[in-house]
Amino acid sequence: MNILENKEKILDKIQAACMKKNRSSKGVNLVAVTKYVSNETTKNAALAGVEHIGENRIEGLIEKKEYLADMNVKWHFIGTLQSRKVKDIINHVDFIHSLDRLSLAKEIQKRADKTISCFVQVNVAEEDSKHGLAVKEVISFVDKLKDYDKIKVVGLMTMAPFTEDESVVRNVFSTLKQLQIDIQNKDFSHAPCEELSMGMSNDYVIAVEEGATFVRIGTDLVGKEF
Repeated sequence: MNILENKEKILDKIQAACMKKNRSSKGVNLVAVTKYVSNETTKNAALAGVEHIGENRIEGLIEKKEYLADMNVKWHFIGTLQSRKVKDIINHVDFIHSLDRLSLAKEIQKRADKTISCFVQVNVAEEDSKHGLAVKEVISFVDKLKDYDKIKVVGLMTMAPFTEDESVVRNVFSTLKQLQIDIQNKDFSHAPCEELSMGMSNDYVIAVEEGATFVRIGTDLVGKEF
């Protein structure tokens, strides 16, 4: 597994997708999803120049952060976060990608030592198997977050259905982009909403074409060891 080689291939595809849409690839951040790889492989990703690391599990994130204590990386929690677990993770991360309810916001407000950059999770496709708000609920939810000064809504996050129908995937991502624009037009001081976290190994090229600024790549970047 040559992570540096994988990274360069991914960045080339990101650049091509950006050129297609006349946008700069500098605005797209690559997040290495390390749920299925070891601490050592995660460190190798950082050594290969990956600046953002995402974990789905609290224990995995804390363990890897300790292992990479001397590395300059940003830590993203990208999994579903139970309110009762917020205290265990909130002061170990730079970004939360799964804010989708006020009970979670209240716990972040209570437990965070600093302002946390959060993505509001949106279940654009309204799949039963996925968490997140319905599109029609998002603006009202973001408005309510103004009462929580430890939360900065930096953007929105979604996952597209796992399907070979590109039109379905593209519609999910373009819908999230339009929702981002709608929120920015509200000019919320607590929710600049400049970022879009969308796109994984199977669909990140489409996501970038539709405006993604953070893509979450596991298998194509670091592989799968367990």
